[in-house]
Amino acid sequence: MIIDQGYRRVVRPLLFRARGGDAEGVHEATLAMIARVGESSAARAALAAVLARHRDPVTVAGIRFPGRVGVAAGLDKNGVGVRAWGSLGFGFAELGTVTAAAQPGNPAPRLFRLPGQQAIINRMGFNNLGAQALAGRLAAAGVARGNGAVGIPLGISLGKTRTVPLAEATQDYLASFRVLAPHADYVAVNVSSPNTPGLRSLQDAAALRELVGALVAEADRLTPGSGVPVFVKLAPDLAEDALEESLAVCTEAGAAGLVATNTTLAREGLDAADARRDEVGGLSGAPLARRARAVVAFLTARTALPVIGVGGILTRDDGQAMLDAGAVLLQVYSGYIYRGPALVGELNRLTGRHRQHGQPDRPQEEDDRARLR
Repeated sequence: MIIDQGYRRVVRPLLFRARGGDAEGVHEATLAMIARVGESSAARAALAAVLARHRDPVTVAGIRFPGRVGVAAGLDKNGVGVRAWGSLGFGFAELGTVTAAAQPGNPAPRLFRLPGQQAIINRMGFNNLGAQALAGRLAAAGVARGNGAVGIPLGISLGKTRTVPLAEATQDYLASFRVLAPHADYVAVNVSSPNTPGLRSLQDAAALRELVGALVAEADRLTPGSGVPVFVKLAPDLAEDALEESLAVCTEAGAAGLVATNTTLAREGLDAADARRDEVGGLSGAPLARRARAVVAFLTARTALPVIGVGGILTRDDGQAMLDAGAVLLQVYSGYIYRGPALVGELNRLTGRHRQHGQPDRPQEEDDRARLR
């Protein structure tokens, strides 16, 4: 309660006013502070004693996660806070999205808060320092796949370099994969961001089959019999038939799991009077909650693949509803911006009593699936 009220009443208002309201500038400054926390073993231990004590361990895709709540991709693209996330209560972190070559992303301003609706719109465009830079940072932190050097598993989200033609996308992803796989507990294939032209076409069956198949084969080649698990991150804007097709392709190609969902191009749930609602980019936060949960429920009714649920998780009830929809792990981004560390603590106290795949047993789950139709 004290942490929650302190963040809502003091810290968040200060952050939202800082730098003249420049959301991206504040984000980068906050990451720098988190990185400094990670440099102090005493600070990490003190924070962990308060924020990480209620984590609920679970094993997914052969990986032991000390907690079910993770950092969503986009929050820490370059692994700046890699040493600190575990002490802040998270059970894992997904770094990136990273591309084979460093790139600046789209022109600023490109990150917009909608506080009245607890939402964010971004059109970042995979701005990052590149796969080699992230690999170097992780190597310096002693991170190797499975060694637990920073106390939590690390996923790495891979995207397509903007200047690479779609026809060469598979080789571009493979280039990043080869550099980063030795440091990743799992890899997430981001083919669903709305902010790189043409990227979402990689969710089409033929392109997705080629890409996922190539990455799974490369994982097996690098470490025969125990390749790094490959997850696929899907868009919330896919229709039922497209979701079914993507699921079938991911299963056939050997994906280890799914991440649902990315940001949405829809603007449902936003106040028509909000000046920011028509900004170009992907929407996240509270307005995405129902759609993201519906996609998770739809997928888990049809597959035994584990699904990481992400999108619109801003309360304990949101997290429980996502678990009840079938997610085995949760990720937060916008919720962390609006709620701070208290949200992670609330979510860590969840029971994890999510249903078995394909066996809906709660009215909410049936309602979630109905929302797709």
